[in-house]
Amino acid sequence: MIQIQIQIVSIKFIMENWLGLLRIHIKRGVNLAIRDTRSSDPYVLLKLGRQKLKTRVVKKNLNPEWNELLTLSVSDPNTPIKLFVYDKDTFSFDDKMGDAEFEIGPFLNALKMRLQGLPDGTIISKAQPTRKNCLAEESRIVFSNGKLVQDLVLRLRNVECGEVELQLQWIDVPTSKGL
Repeated sequence: MIQIQIQIVSIKFIMENWLGLLRIHIKRGVNLAIRDTRSSDPYVLLKLGRQKLKTRVVKKNLNPEWNELLTLSVSDPNTPIKLFVYDKDTFSFDDKMGDAEFEIGPFLNALKMRLQGLPDGTIISKAQPTRKNCLAEESRIVFSNGKLVQDLVLRLRNVECGEVELQLQWIDVPTSKGL
């Protein structure tokens, strides 16, 4: 089941500053760290500016399948999106399971090209993992089903192991100032 969460912010801010909506498909976690006795109860928290969205908790699973859509309003294409993974605890603070961040500038630049009619699977751009980014493997911006999407596998920082797989997709909104 796919759930959609949309962060509501002040109407004035939206009308004056936003470029559009970024839908982030949080697919799954891979080889996440153990924070309970033998497993963890992970969830993902995304932050962009003052916006915060989170997935549901997947109980006792180091390879959770969230398969959730989270939608952020974007006003500054240069602000990185921060991702945090936590282990849900009942009687204490949630344990940190790592973090990552990613830039959306290259994705938005590809969108500005206004490409249409390309064959499915056409690769528009690629990003390689470096010491300066959290990519675990090459990330591609691809034309798929008439839209641009970017698949990312993020290696979690500040933790012994773990990756999170996600996909970016842009949503044009008529009331936004657009790209």
